[in-house]
Amino acid sequence: MNAPILPRTGLGIDVHAFAPDEEARELWLAGLHWPGERGLSGHSDGDAVAHAACDALFSAAGIGDLGTHFGTDRPEFAGAAGTTLLAEAARLVRAAGFEIGNVAVQFVGNRPKFGPRRQEADAVLSAAAAAPVTVTATTSDRLGYEGAGQGITAYATALVYRPGA
Repeated sequence: MNAPILPRTGLGIDVHAFAPDEEARELWLAGLHWPGERGLSGHSDGDAVAHAACDALFSAAGIGDLGTHFGTDRPEFAGAAGTTLLAEAARLVRAAGFEIGNVAVQFVGNRPKFGPRRQEADAVLSAAAAAPVTVTATTSDRLGYEGAGQGITAYATALVYRPGA
């Protein structure tokens, strides 16, 4: 008896500290530029939302993780935009024989004020992945490093499936 082929889910988590004041970095988060906000540290642009989405896709497809594909040993990804990484992650997932059902991301941080740009972020990330991506945000009620304003954490889930299965 053949077992049914079910959709697969994956989980991704990404954490980035805010860059030190002396390291002038612009904030890129959820595929958007946030003028006037302190940027996040990282090998690429530090977009924790896009990075968590990539990891969730890789996890769902069973093809490694962010470090496997875009690690610090890959100089061509130094400074890369999170949307570029997400588009490449989606391409790799499709090359592995999967289609993307959706990706959902929630980030935890006191800033930036996300609500007014939520639809814009969803549209930019969905375009990069060529699949539905939604982003939500919350604070940690001033608890932990996010609450202290030291960084941002993003949690993502993804659903992938084999077309025609």
